[in-house]
Amino acid sequence: MITLHHCVSARSFRPLWALEEIGVPYELKMLPFPPRVLARAFMEVNPLGTIPALEDGALFMTESAAICQYLAARYSPGVLDVAPHEADFGRYLNFLHFGEATLTFPQTLVLRYTHLEPPERRQPQIAEDYARWFHARLRTLAPLLETQTYLCAGRFTAADISVGYALMLAELLGLSERFPPPIAQYWRRLREREGFLRAMRAQEAAALAQNVSTVPAPELRP
Repeated sequence: MITLHHCVSARSFRPLWALEEIGVPYELKMLPFPPRVLARAFMEVNPLGTIPALEDGALFMTESAAICQYLAARYSPGVLDVAPHEADFGRYLNFLHFGEATLTFPQTLVLRYTHLEPPERRQPQIAEDYARWFHARLRTLAPLLETQTYLCAGRFTAADISVGYALMLAELLGLSERFPPPIAQYWRRLREREGFLRAMRAQEAAALAQNVSTVPAPELRP
């Protein structure tokens, strides 16, 4: 049985969404955000104190995009996965990691300096600078999404989950109003998917059952 350690609407939503798209059984263990502060016992699972943390038998993983790549390749070949022999294999890998390394990175600075730091340490100018950085990186996607429904391979893949989570986080941080029209339309398509909706329902139900706040992680204060 796969076990996913998750905070509501945090990076661990990527593998949760992938699991729901694939339909593979899993156990969802909810944590308050940030777990390294509010759930110190979690450090025994992941000494970094970060989420996601995924266990699949003896396998242990902590990187959200890598977990999506693993789940797609192992449990959804030819569907969420793009195989090496397919023409878009390289584009798939690029977008899969673009979602985290290029899009989510600047958002973490916005999150930190608008939400997580105590009021006296917040830096509105730094947050705005990184918000602009994030939107500048979206410019590479807008022309592509004017002409196609998904990022690569002519179908929905784990790359769309990776990038889609970055758009979800942007919405939670109040950055989505500046989406170019093709990005806004793409994000609307993604959040209407049954797999996305099931993941949203799964995290809420698990949070309520495990007595964890259902407030999205970016809106919380430590």
